Amino acid sequence: MKEENSKGNLTISEKNLLDGCLQGDNSCQKALYDQYKVSLFRVCLRYAKDRMEAEDMLQDGFIKIFTDLYQFKSQGPLGGWMRRVMVNAALQFIRKNKKFQHETDLDHIANIHHTEEVATSNLNAQELTKLIQKLPVGYRTVFNLYVIDGFQHKEIAKKLNITENTSKSQLSKAKATLRKMIAKSELVKTINR
Repeated sequence: MKEENSKGNLTISEKNLLDGCLQGDNSCQKALYDQYKVSLFRVCLRYAKDRMEAEDMLQDGFIKIFTDLYQFKSQGPLGGWMRRVMVNAALQFIRKNKKFQHETDLDHIANIHHTEEVATSNLNAQELTKLIQKLPVGYRTVFNLYVIDGFQHKEIAKKLNITENTSKSQLSKAKATLRKMIAKSELVKTINR
């Protein structure tokens, strides 16, 4: 299968694949799944606490993709549309299976330094993903939505049914926790050399 062109329009192969999926052709559905499963699984891994939970999210997400594929209007890349559906499916999975932390630490929010960023030092993507997975569900969800997926606190608050201050607090705590985990990881690497 060819990728989408730079303007986001579907190639002839993808158009045929999409049409086949819309007609319920199992071989086209399998081909679409095979083409996108790795990149979408990476999205799920960031929101999940472990691989098993990410696999459940991926399955739920692909069910949603195939159910809603008729809504894709070819106004952007198919992969981008599928990624948005997968993020929303991951959030739905979290809401359905977890209680989101609604605590707001107003004293802590007053001391947030927005210029501080999580230093990834010498970690590769896989190591960083494993650390993100260890974050509590609220921290992990807000961190992914804000830092990686580019949502603003107002959008996050609406998606998660929390306040903007809770979103800011969760992000700050996620960054602080990640910094500690990264420092500990770097220390272990140094000791093991």
